[in-house]
Amino acid sequence: MLNVCFIFFFYFLFLSLLSFSLSIFFMMSDLMIILELELLTINSSMVVMSILFDWMSLLFMSFVMFISSMVIFYSKEYMSGDMMINRFIMLVFMFVISMMLLIVSPNLISILLGWDGLGLVSYCLVIYYQNIKSYNAGMLTALSNRIGDVALLMSISWMLNYGSWNYVFYLECMKDDFSMQLISYLVILASMTKSAQIPFSSWLPAAMAAPTPVSSLVHSSTLVTAGVYLLIRFNYSLSISMMNFLLIFSLLTMFMAGLVANFEFDLKKIIALSTLSQLGLMMSILSLGGSMLAFFHLLTHALFKALLFMCAGCMIHNLMNCQDIRFMGSLFFQMPLTCSLFNISNLSLCGIPFLSGFYSKDLILEVYSMGYMNMFVFLIFFFSTGLTVCYSFRLMYYTLFSEFNFSSIFYINDYGKIMLKGMVGLIFFVIFMGSFLMWMIFPTPVFICLPVFLKFMTLFVSMSGFWLGLECSKFSIGMNSFSKNFINLSFFFSSLWNMGYISTLGVTFYPLHFSSLTIKSLDYGWSEYIGGQNFYKNLVGFSKFMTIYYNNNFKIYFILMILWMVVLIVCLI
Repeated sequence: MLNVCFIFFFYFLFLSLLSFSLSIFFMMSDLMIILELELLTINSSMVVMSILFDWMSLLFMSFVMFISSMVIFYSKEYMSGDMMINRFIMLVFMFVISMMLLIVSPNLISILLGWDGLGLVSYCLVIYYQNIKSYNAGMLTALSNRIGDVALLMSISWMLNYGSWNYVFYLECMKDDFSMQLISYLVILASMTKSAQIPFSSWLPAAMAAPTPVSSLVHSSTLVTAGVYLLIRFNYSLSISMMNFLLIFSLLTMFMAGLVANFEFDLKKIIALSTLSQLGLMMSILSLGGSMLAFFHLLTHALFKALLFMCAGCMIHNLMNCQDIRFMGSLFFQMPLTCSLFNISNLSLCGIPFLSGFYSKDLILEVYSMGYMNMFVFLIFFFSTGLTVCYSFRLMYYTLFSEFNFSSIFYINDYGKIMLKGMVGLIFFVIFMGSFLMWMIFPTPVFICLPVFLKFMTLFVSMSGFWLGLECSKFSIGMNSFSKNFINLSFFFSSLWNMGYISTLGVTFYPLHFSSLTIKSLDYGWSEYIGGQNFYKNLVGFSKFMTIYYNNNFKIYFILMILWMVVLIVCLI
């Protein structure tokens, strides 16, 4: 049982270091390698298995495998009570392999294999605990992602017109040719479903039914970032109209997730909503043409989000699987090391100088401020950034500094040595990797010229969010609280703008209601009255009559004879 964890841990760690070294070599040499293996030729179209190695794919692979190695090491203790831990580790391994296939594919068919592999294995992992909530969440996740899979299948069939499925050859053509723009629109739809942009956002918080190590892997570097990575690869083919379309939906997603996280009390769902907010940030800067900035934030976000989930899992593990932050509090005194790691990753999420999240978020905001943006877009962008700081400090207040409200007081400590080692393996990268990646990805310095008030706008928004988050956390139970005075508004915000109901009941209610009416009025109604039941009723009545006739045949013959004689006499008279 333990050997499988160690084997995969060392395997992924070695491959991570190797691919990281290769990415630096490829970047310095300005090198790219495409390997092609021809599998099948149909008329003029070749089915080719292609593998693309460049600094971007190798760097992303190294991050995915490093985080996977730490998560598998962490799972050894977190899932130690599970009798089938080998099966769990194999599922995680399949999940990572599917992501690898997606990263190195410049071909839409091999991308679909990795894409579908992610969807299938994520379904198996979300329903891992095998209860009603897990099954519902798994079905919502699988069906939401199937929309994107269908979009990719349609783009594959449309690319059959052009003789090859290697999209890297057609990126420039897709921008100008109207018929090829359809492929870009389908890829955008697929990316929006996988990265949970509006209106497909409801599956992301629902997927928290999976075990915490899976959540740590999914929400940092694998499933949800696949859509962003695919769009980074396709960024050359996006026209102005597509970018505007993507910008509106990504901004709304970022704003909605930040707002909803301030009304949520489930620890894992708050972190999941922060992932959704950061995905909106990546998509929005991508739609403004900053694909390298989006990739930079994708890497830094993967590090601190994985650590954030691992720390949350440690807290949940210690509090007997309680995830409600209202029951937590004063954990800083009982779990100092876990809470320190949690604090650092949370501050990195907020963009506090000089952690890794600061280098990507601050650069994105300053580049954003330097462009000519609509005032509405500008306000939504900065307000959403403030909401990130707001829910982060609200979470820190509830879990670390407020009063301990658990049902019974017992001894809690940092007892998970293996879990702590897995988390400590990430903390140095959360602190230092932002600066290192900035020098590596942007070797040429760029001069950003902004007025003083815009230069300090990021700091001002962060401080405003910090104050608002602490003020919102200081609540007292009574009728004067904001939530109780505006109960409908609070319910609307906390339910993800009713998106969960729209995605589930909104899709299934009317078909099920129509089928219920149909079965009552037709199957149990008229068809029974006119069809089988009526035929059965008449047949029973006729058979009863015939039974009486056959059982009393002597009496009936005698009565008929008398009637015949009476009729004969009447006729003769």
